[in-house]
Amino acid sequence: MSKFARSSAALFAIALLAGCADMGNVPANLQVTRFHLNQPVARGEIAVEAANTADQNSLEFQAISAPVERELSRLGWTVSHGNGRTEQVAMVHLDQDAHEAPRTSGLSFGVGVGAGSGGYGYHHGGTAGAVGVGATIPVSGNTPNLVIASHLSVRIQRRSDATVFWEGRAEMQARGGSEFAGKAPAADRLAAALFRDFPGESGRTIRVR
Repeated sequence: MSKFARSSAALFAIALLAGCADMGNVPANLQVTRFHLNQPVARGEIAVEAANTADQNSLEFQAISAPVERELSRLGWTVSHGNGRTEQVAMVHLDQDAHEAPRTSGLSFGVGVGAGSGGYGYHHGGTAGAVGVGATIPVSGNTPNLVIASHLSVRIQRRSDATVFWEGRAEMQARGGSEFAGKAPAADRLAAALFRDFPGESGRTIRVR
């Protein structure tokens, strides 16, 4: 397991054991972490692409990438579609995992975030993955007794040599069957938080309400 995966799982476990709230249809307070070089990031033409190239032309990725494109446009980039030769590219990945909600009057929840200059180690293949706390199960998004954790990763880099200018990760949880259990609504909420106050303080994890 990578250093990032171990750190993320550990933070997730601590928060999961410490927090308790009833999410209802509102996502749990989310957290974001950003890393950058503390230098101005030049705005220009940029393409938004899937970290897993197999997802690039899927309808699901279009729904996930749309809020990222919106935020980049708001910040001054010109988003290019169908141009695989732009010097700047934003690599995007969103995954979800799920665990059963505790059978108590409240719903324990937590979000853990970690990252490093070495990258996030995107997970490809499947909609469930281990997070270090109990067993995970396939994500359907429609089961109220599940807690759905969504993780959005974005990396802005130079295409020619893969130099990373900025990268960030945002995570949150929502009750299965609620609006934010779906990938598209989750991506919209996470992207807005991830690019808030861009570029953000490098290396610091913040909670966003």
